[in-house]
Amino acid sequence: MLHGHNYQVKVDIQCPQDASKSNDGYFQDFNIFKKIIKAQLDLWDEHVLLPELHKDMKYKISSNGKNFEIEFRERFYSIPKNEIVWLKTANTSVEELSRLLCIELAEAFKKLHVARFRIVVEETRGQSASTEMKI
Repeated sequence: MLHGHNYQVKVDIQCPQDASKSNDGYFQDFNIFKKIIKAQLDLWDEHVLLPELHKDMKYKISSNGKNFEIEFRERFYSIPKNEIVWLKTANTSVEELSRLLCIELAEAFKKLHVARFRIVVEETRGQSASTEMKI
């Protein structure tokens, strides 16, 4: 059944050990990270997140070109194209969402000299998963 969540995302950033010796004890301004993280999350916010690689999901563009017509097991949905984000995954679990966010943020964080970071995605209070990445 199609349903939604209001996910919470937490990002833990590990800076290099010598980072506090430069820049007056700061590694990076948090506002830089906030902008990068928000830009990525805005791509998903208020959209239907669907797993493009799910074995039971079939979809095509409607005859009028405005909707995706989606078959998932015994259900059928027609959703406007601009309301869907297709994710390169087999499932939209918190485990996969945290993994995908790590992949999406890694390049920007690398440019900021982040040593390691961890993304936690929480579905409901107490139900979360995380992915950690070293760069």
